[in-house]
Amino acid sequence: MFEIRHNDFDADAFVSLWSSVWDGCPSREQAALAIENSIDRVGVYDGSKIVAMARMIGDRGMCYYIKDVIVHPAYQGRGIGKMMIGELLRFIRENGVPGTDIAVELCAMPDKMPFYAKFGFEANEAQRMRMMLRAGETT
Repeated sequence: MFEIRHNDFDADAFVSLWSSVWDGCPSREQAALAIENSIDRVGVYDGSKIVAMARMIGDRGMCYYIKDVIVHPAYQGRGIGKMMIGELLRFIRENGVPGTDIAVELCAMPDKMPFYAKFGFEANEAQRMRMMLRAGETT
């Protein structure tokens, strides 16, 4: 059986899991800073081995954003993603201001949208915009 741990994984685990699924992995230093500033992190373990992770950022009041939902390819299709999203949503319900509505957002590839729709996420008309800046450079 898998074990869920909150705020337990480190930058090495982050980089390892990221690299198992995506290209363009952040540096270990970037991962460490991101982890340090996350509101909540969920790791899923098979014994002592981390096999999945997700993290959440936001303002703790009106908006939370789910990031970096990654399940190692060897463990996909076993309900682990569902476990992690459920844990993050539970965190918001338990830590949000009682009686208020809280925006929970994420960005998903088109093939993953049906997965998130099962939790109640809906696509909207907003278009995601992004730019990459090189830290340490001046214009």
